[in-house]
Amino acid sequence: MFKPLFALLALVLPLFGANILQEAIDAAPSGSILKLPAGVYKGNLVINKPLTIIGKEAGVVIDGENKGTVVQIKSSYVTLKNLKIINSGDRHEKIDAAITISDASQCEISECVIDNCLFGIDMQMVRNSIIANNTITSKDFELGLKGDGLRLWYSNDNIVKKNKLIHSRDMVVWYSHGNIIEENIGEYCRYSLHFMYAGKNIVRNNRYQYNSVGIFFMYSKDTIATGNFVKSSLGATGMGIGMKEASSFTIKDNTILYCAQGMYIDRSSFEPDTQNFIENNKILYNSEGFRFHSLSESNVIKNNKVMGNIEDVVNDGKSSKTYNNDISQNYWDNYEGFDKNGDNIGDTPHKVYQYADQLWVYNPNVKFFYGSPVISLLNFLAKLAPFSKPLFLFEDKEPIIKIEG
Repeated sequence: MFKPLFALLALVLPLFGANILQEAIDAAPSGSILKLPAGVYKGNLVINKPLTIIGKEAGVVIDGENKGTVVQIKSSYVTLKNLKIINSGDRHEKIDAAITISDASQCEISECVIDNCLFGIDMQMVRNSIIANNTITSKDFELGLKGDGLRLWYSNDNIVKKNKLIHSRDMVVWYSHGNIIEENIGEYCRYSLHFMYAGKNIVRNNRYQYNSVGIFFMYSKDTIATGNFVKSSLGATGMGIGMKEASSFTIKDNTILYCAQGMYIDRSSFEPDTQNFIENNKILYNSEGFRFHSLSESNVIKNNKVMGNIEDVVNDGKSSKTYNNDISQNYWDNYEGFDKNGDNIGDTPHKVYQYADQLWVYNPNVKFFYGSPVISLLNFLAKLAPFSKPLFLFEDKEPIIKIEG
């Protein structure tokens, strides 16, 4: 009796606007599957039992009517699939969202479109769940006032895969461990992926472009980031991949190009007797290939391709001690040595200095002229006849001569 009754109520709902969908959810036995026909359904739903809601065709819309959170999930074993969820409220302090999941496991949100919602999917203490193939766009506010497209808060062992976050604020992973984040797209956001106090996560094969920051790892450890593509991080301080007080990371096989700062390294590796491995990455055509800030030691930087950057390495403070990192067998397009024995390793080390004449490193006002012919000429003259002794940054003892393959 339940399924025919529900189908009838769903058909009349767009005409009368009552929250019949909530009534159907309340009446459904635990474990039910509700298949919705096309139509606009009133939001502000609460699901507090195992339940599946599927749009059985295109055009299934759940409308929050610009009030509060559109769907609240307060149970494990809940699935939402093939739905369009729109028009949350706009209260930041209440975290008005398209979907909130709290204290749950084994949930799935897939193939949904989220539009004009302050926050997208907010996960609080969620475990062993799947967020896949969703498209998320925030409200049309200024970037800093948009909500986060996807938030993981104390949420462990989840899969976040093939989602698109466009014109949102951030995707954040805070106090969350053991998650797999792969094949997602982030465009025109602030932080397309931001970690804080998180560990043992895997970040692979994501594509982030036209954001302020691609991926930023803060106060985190034991994480692998591989195969990611980060392009055109915007603004004077736009960042491809950043690390602040990060330990035991592997940053491998990523491509970073057209960013203001390709790799940003700040007090990393942080924990004693740990190392970060930065290997086989392509750092291409950025304003700065690597920027070191504060004390940053014990990083293993090997087999990277560093090409086309205005400056390959910048140290914005003498405490960075870049020479205490293990840097070898990288390709530097501005290496000026030879390879007499043909082993594809330079006969002399590639030594990198920072010249005191490069005022733009310390003065942000000068950076307005960064990359201009005047600054290029000053940099050339500083290297040709420096006014003071340059600061030694590091040497690659075995620079690669040419790129194979």
